[in-house]
Formats: sequence, C-alpha cells, structure tokens
Amino acid sequence: MAFNVTCTPGQNASAAYMQITSEIPALVIYLDPVNMAVQLPPFPGGDQVLVRFCRELAREAAKLADALESHQAAGPRHMLADGEDL
Repeated sequence: MAFNVTCTPGQNASAAYMQITSEIPALVIYLDPVNMAVQLPPFPGGDQVLVRFCRELAREAAKLADALESHQAAGPRHMLADGEDL
C-alpha cells in the first residue's frame, strides 16, 4: 500500500519516542495539529527495519536542519552588515 503526504509543521510541532506497550515502541511526530506514529513493523526482522529507518530519518533531518540554518545565517550576498556604510 502506498501512502504519500505533504505537510508543514505548526508552531508547536515536536517529535517523541514512546512505548505504546512494553512490546511496541514508536516514534510519534506531532505536527500541530496532525499526529503520526511510526511503529515497529509486524514481521520478522521488523525491529532492524525500524532501526535502519530511524537512523536514516535522523541523518537526513540533520542535513535539512543544517541546510536551513546555513541559508539563514549567510543572508543574501549583497546584504550589508549592520552598521556598514556604502
């Protein structure tokens, strides 16, 4: 089954690790107001599939955060620094 979604995080968006039960760990993404849970796949080796996915998600999310921060800090190439005269 394919499921595609595009969303934007609200002001109070967050993510959390939680235990649904003692046997079911999950990553919960609170998008403000929509929530999404990524749970342990119910097949042999599902735990390793989730491990790989979480590590890839963390790596790619860090890349996105770094890219967004670098664009904000640099500003446009022609922008003058505060207090700089022409």
